[in-house]
Amino acid sequence: MKTADVLNHMNGTAISLNGFNHDEIGDEHLLTGMETPMRADAFKMSDEEKKQKISYHFAEIMETLGLDLNDDSLKGTPNRVAKMYIEEIFSGLNPMNKPKVALFDNKYQYNQMLIEKNIQFYSNCEHHFVPIMGKAHVAYISSGKVIGLSKLNRIVQYYAKRPQVQERLTNQIATELCEILQTDDVAVIIDAKHLCVSSRGVKDDSSTTITSYYGGVFNTPEKIIELQNFLNN
Repeated sequence: MKTADVLNHMNGTAISLNGFNHDEIGDEHLLTGMETPMRADAFKMSDEEKKQKISYHFAEIMETLGLDLNDDSLKGTPNRVAKMYIEEIFSGLNPMNKPKVALFDNKYQYNQMLIEKNIQFYSNCEHHFVPIMGKAHVAYISSGKVIGLSKLNRIVQYYAKRPQVQERLTNQIATELCEILQTDDVAVIIDAKHLCVSSRGVKDDSSTTITSYYGGVFNTPEKIIELQNFLNN
């Protein structure tokens, strides 16, 4: 669903086309596209400049909440948050941090599915900036080339380390693997808990969200069943 199909902006006021307002759109888990929404000037500012700016504004948030920034426990928090945002939990926004992947010939002539399951990841919901925690299962069938197993984990982590929607995260990982491996025979399944569901709003701590991508030969009942059997064992 495109942004224009959900929201029109008239005279500075958001008018919903489908009966939603901004808050409801966030809770309804809608997303605006495959790519992470980024401004054209996103990387004109250096990481250090970004840290300084985030630290300043986070201190303002803490002040607004009534917290005493002179307290020894709190005075370093704005800087710690800024460093965490840039170097850790949102580091996947910077294309310079994209993992470098080398392709190798499939000398073992292994032509069945390869599965890397239970890849633990931490991301953040782009609607409320609270954590998404889960596991990704990634599978592919070689078209003649393979990559190191750790690179599958690194690709998952790279796309997870940004404000995300789980559907987009699933497709971004799958698309990247298809391009790198030069094959459509890729599958990605993500099972995750969203703190925007469990810690606020409906406050359901028992549910998880599952999304999947099946490409090429994986998009057949036989291969889906075979993959599910491996994952369940």
